[in-house]
Amino acid sequence: MKNIIIASTSTVHGSGFLEYLLDELKILFHHTDQILFVPYARPGGASHELYTDKVRTVFEKMEKSVKGLHEFNNPIEAMKNSKGIFVGGGNTFVLVNQLYKNKLVQPLKDAVTSGTPYLGTSAGSNICGLTMNTTNDMPIVYPPSFKTLGLIPFNINPHYLDPDPNSKHMGETRETRIQEFHKFNTQPVIGLREGSYLKVKNNDIILKGSLSSRIFEYNKTPYELNTNSSLNYLK
Repeated sequence: MKNIIIASTSTVHGSGFLEYLLDELKILFHHTDQILFVPYARPGGASHELYTDKVRTVFEKMEKSVKGLHEFNNPIEAMKNSKGIFVGGGNTFVLVNQLYKNKLVQPLKDAVTSGTPYLGTSAGSNICGLTMNTTNDMPIVYPPSFKTLGLIPFNINPHYLDPDPNSKHMGETRETRIQEFHKFNTQPVIGLREGSYLKVKNNDIILKGSLSSRIFEYNKTPYELNTNSSLNYLK
């Protein structure tokens, strides 16, 4: 019953907020005119109100109404009754902390697995995996658990960046960090480059967008997966 878009980012270079995803979003949310937006990740520390207004501007062009989850007196009931869900990007630690604080992790998972269309970008894509341990974000708050929704059987590293052989930067690369993750964990990780996204229909997971993705499996050499490829094998 799952109907999900898991996007590396909300904005790609040279385009506006969610612009590169608009055609997919028209399909994803075709059967509803109401979107429940979860602004908890607060990019750049933005308020829930400002973040929701930004999202509302985009969806109004598709004749969809948007209401922020923070606007409801009972967010659990709002999640259960939602017709379409968008969890925006920002800081994954802040997002997950708020979901646990408001007892929304299971209601959100139940809504999506029962067929409510779901869009996640950045932090909102991170939480679709088994855990949030492969986020790039700073731990500015401490959630009670790193376990997330488990809508797909692997982890996500959004905004994946390839090592630059000409860079003088001597710090860790994304690939190094994911290899460190695999010293203590065994689930696969997909490095989603900017503009790439996963399209999930029921149990089928397809890589979409213009770029390939980097796949990391435990005790295996990382490799590239071309766009329009299935990830159903990855467990």
